[in-house]
Amino acid sequence: MRYWLMKSEPDDCSIDDLAAMPDQTVAWYGVRNYQARNFMMHQMAVGDLVFFYHSSCPAPGIAGIARVASPAYPDATQFDAASRFFDPKSAPERPRWFNVDVRFVRKTRLIPLPELRAQPALANMRVLAPANRLSITPVDPDEWRFILTTMLELDPDEL
Repeated sequence: MRYWLMKSEPDDCSIDDLAAMPDQTVAWYGVRNYQARNFMMHQMAVGDLVFFYHSSCPAPGIAGIARVASPAYPDATQFDAASRFFDPKSAPERPRWFNVDVRFVRKTRLIPLPELRAQPALANMRVLAPANRLSITPVDPDEWRFILTTMLELDPDEL
């Protein structure tokens, strides 16, 4: 089991949007960073847990928990000329970009970015590193446990 933090702009897909979807799953499409793509392709596994993070909004922060629901597969938006994620260098026989599906687990209280930054136990958390712009980052098991048990007061065995 690995742990992740995945950023989504709530205007595009929020934790509430995910919770309201019929199957409560969404394709994590539009990732156009090779390192984030490689996390999905080579390290994520079905069942891994995810902090669903709202970004590029007035109050960025962790808004819920999701679970990786599929292995990586080609992101269809790269082939759609009408999509803002279109990549003319991608071809169906040689896709460059991939996504995974994530499944809703639960909404949490919002843990805003300043609150995350204020925790000494999270000082090395990758998402908090200066100039970090990755939309997907691994979360250390100790960081995961601290956020879950101390900040959210949740039992990890209930997820």
